[in-house]
Amino acid sequence: QVQLVESGGGLVQAGGSLGLSCAASGSIRRINTMAWYRQAPGKQRDLVATITGDGSTNYADSVKGRFTISRDIAKNTVYLRMNSLKPEDTAVYYCKVNGRRYFSNRDDDYWGQGTQVTVSS
Repeated sequence: QVQLVESGGGLVQAGGSLGLSCAASGSIRRINTMAWYRQAPGKQRDLVATITGDGSTNYADSVKGRFTISRDIAKNTVYLRMNSLKPEDTAVYYCKVNGRRYFSNRDDDYWGQGTQVTVSS
């Protein structure tokens, strides 16, 4: 089994900052891409940011220049630093890890449980 444990959500005023973290544990042998998604009420789950094994990053246009994704390979952890938050950033944030378990010959996606981020105006 692979577990992803997220932390760091909460309530913040517009213009403020929050940091999220997501740690992968269990029987995962190799991690490829790590990513953050978000889902607002009544909307689909959207990609926020990705980071590859070599550290290459990609961001949704709506968060470019405000959010920063990073990872600690040794800790199997991905982070999302969110600055200059806006009310429209309010959503449940999910981490996703693409990787391979021990004794498996394929890569799979694993999801965190989600953490609520609420930005008040």
